[in-house]
Amino acid sequence: MGAGKSTVGRIVAARLGRVHIDTDEEVERIAGSSVSAIFSAHGEAWFRAEESRVVASVLAGAVPAVISVGGGAVLDPVTRLALRARGTVVWLRARPETLARRVGGTGDRPLLAAEAGGPAAEGPTAVLARLEAERRPMYEEVASTVIDVDGLTPEAVVDWVVAGVAGGPDEVRR
Repeated sequence: MGAGKSTVGRIVAARLGRVHIDTDEEVERIAGSSVSAIFSAHGEAWFRAEESRVVASVLAGAVPAVISVGGGAVLDPVTRLALRARGTVVWLRARPETLARRVGGTGDRPLLAAEAGGPAAEGPTAVLARLEAERRPMYEEVASTVIDVDGLTPEAVVDWVVAGVAGGPDEVRR
């Protein structure tokens, strides 16, 4: 969260002439409520199951698309396998401090909510560092291209994404 997946995904899709699908938005559309409300009403496991179904459906589609996939989608091994097998995966990597600065308040970010002393009571930067450490091996497993986005504008990240996609699987760094 905060790496720029949705913003960059929309611009990349427009530049490449493809449709853009944001998996969080698709799950919200299906559920008829926000991600935060889904987490509150059904829990993270329900959200992740719906997210996995959305990713599988989009990847099975016939129309080439740019998909902005939530950072937790890699937690499901079947989703990781599908992402790696069916697409070019670009990991927009940023330092936890950058991500915390970008996401600002935690009101609409359930994994950062510190309500009732929850898991995020330690603060957004610490939570984001913990999530990154837990997920890093899975991100590395699926990523075709890695772009360090700290300090880059969305347009600069788009340039790197398009160059990485056109150039095939390589690690791209500033």
